[in-house]
Amino acid sequence: MTTPSIKEIISSLPETPGVYKYFDEGKNLIYIGKAKNLKRRVGSYFFKKHHENRKTAILVSKIVDIQYILVETEMDALLLENVLIKRHQPKFNISLKDDKTYPSICIKKERFPRLFHTRQVIKDGSEYYGPYANAPMMHTLLDLIKATYPLRNCNYNLSDENIKSFKFKSCLEYDIGNCLAPCIGKQNEEDYTTNIKAIKSLLRGNLHEVKSEIKEWMLEAAGNLNFEKADHLKKKLDLLESYQSKSTIVNDIKHDVDVFSIVSDEKFAFANFLKVSNGIIIQTQTFEIKKKLDETDEEMLSLAIAEVREKYHSRSREIIVPIPLDWEDSGLTITVPKLGEKRKLLDLSLKNAMYYKREKLLQYEKVNPDFKVERILTTMKNDLRLKDLPQHIECFDNSNLQGTNPVSACVVFKDAKPSKKDYRHFIPKTVVGPDDFATMREVVLRRYRGLLEENSPLPNLIIVDGGKGQLSSAVESLKELGIYGKVPILGIAKRLEELFYPEDEFPLYIDKKSETLKIIQQLRDEAHRFGITHHRNRRSKNALVTELTDITGIGPETAKQVLGKLKSVKKIKQSSLEELTEIIGSAKANLIFTHYQNQP
Repeated sequence: MTTPSIKEIISSLPETPGVYKYFDEGKNLIYIGKAKNLKRRVGSYFFKKHHENRKTAILVSKIVDIQYILVETEMDALLLENVLIKRHQPKFNISLKDDKTYPSICIKKERFPRLFHTRQVIKDGSEYYGPYANAPMMHTLLDLIKATYPLRNCNYNLSDENIKSFKFKSCLEYDIGNCLAPCIGKQNEEDYTTNIKAIKSLLRGNLHEVKSEIKEWMLEAAGNLNFEKADHLKKKLDLLESYQSKSTIVNDIKHDVDVFSIVSDEKFAFANFLKVSNGIIIQTQTFEIKKKLDETDEEMLSLAIAEVREKYHSRSREIIVPIPLDWEDSGLTITVPKLGEKRKLLDLSLKNAMYYKREKLLQYEKVNPDFKVERILTTMKNDLRLKDLPQHIECFDNSNLQGTNPVSACVVFKDAKPSKKDYRHFIPKTVVGPDDFATMREVVLRRYRGLLEENSPLPNLIIVDGGKGQLSSAVESLKELGIYGKVPILGIAKRLEELFYPEDEFPLYIDKKSETLKIIQQLRDEAHRFGITHHRNRRSKNALVTELTDITGIGPETAKQVLGKLKSVKKIKQSSLEELTEIIGSAKANLIFTHYQNQP
């Protein structure tokens, strides 16, 4: 029996929800995906071109067989996809990176249950709450429980027989008030069980319910004139109030809600999860997702939601997300809030995801500096709408003082860092007077005509310090050289940090805090500094030459000759007649020596 072709398999696929699996020629499972419509989704891989997505093109080229599993709903497909990805870990699937084992709070299944935190889940009937990605929050909760509900922490077998036979003795925990000594019969099982029920309610986030119950007991004790007990209950209530004030409260949300957000870049995504129960955030975690096939935020967020809801055994019927998800589940509400308490929760989740992303990227960049360079260049490419990474950038700036000693500077950045050996100065040759536009036209023409004659590589981006006028002048030179359109060029206006593109009427504004704008500003400032320094040196040299040429009989060439050797007027003044004679001959040496000797 012949194996059906890919085209035949696709034609036979049903238009229903399901999970599909791709295999290579070695029968290795290389990709798992879920679909609302199997036929349409799988067909999209083979009937669309993937010129811009090389990884997807490679995946498609390796597929020789397709298998699928039908399910009832898209949510079922999402959950099954998540389980299969974790089980088989196909080469081309994204993965949630979560290499930590987070602690949980355990209520041990035993008579007079103990309460403790653990990283191991043992299926012995004990109840586990968590896991808690935020360990300090978990310990705060444990401290609150310990102060409010004294429990034992020993591992004695507190059977009825052992207690009645006085097998155990009370310990220091009883003496300091951390335990009510059920081991010697000081606390009965009914009272202990009541505390455990309250603790379970508190761990589920039902803080309001626990507070109401304690308040009721407190008022009852006060009504019975048992003021000592009432004061003890009042302290418990204060502890709960204090804990609540430190927690994030969402007054308008009384039911359980799962909140998810996602931030991404070219290679990674970071999804944050907040668990809200009865108005309090009781769990939080952020996942790192490594991209494999340029997946969309919707795809990655769906994977994270499936993973988290399974891991935390979530039964929340509402999910708050930043983007619409195309899910069909009659029992689940998906909310994309714009305002109100739900929007505040989403913003908080997004803040956590962004912070986690920043910390992770800093860690990567410390280990691998090239990662930072690639990230910055990729950001610039996207922000500036470039086709290629701007690995080689050149920036031009003109400097003059009231039209005197005009100079132009060209600074070069390679891999987002100054390449000072490639910096160049230009002294205009064809421009008379302070004409910025003509100067820019000349120096850009000279710079790139020189590179073309030398067969040197052209930059990936040219930046002109100035507005539309300077930019237009530079563009004229690029057109004359026949390289306009081959090298991107833009101008930056100083006042509002506007970026201008040729033939674009409206400027581009970039976030003032973005790395792209910081690099452009650094280029602009470096070009200005380099140009000003050269301008000052040239002006100073010209001033010295003028001072010497004011001496009767000394011309510009003689002045330059002396300065070239002695470097400054101060050294000329201090020179002997013999030293000057060796440089410019006795006649002119006498003129300079006599001039400075006669000065006061």
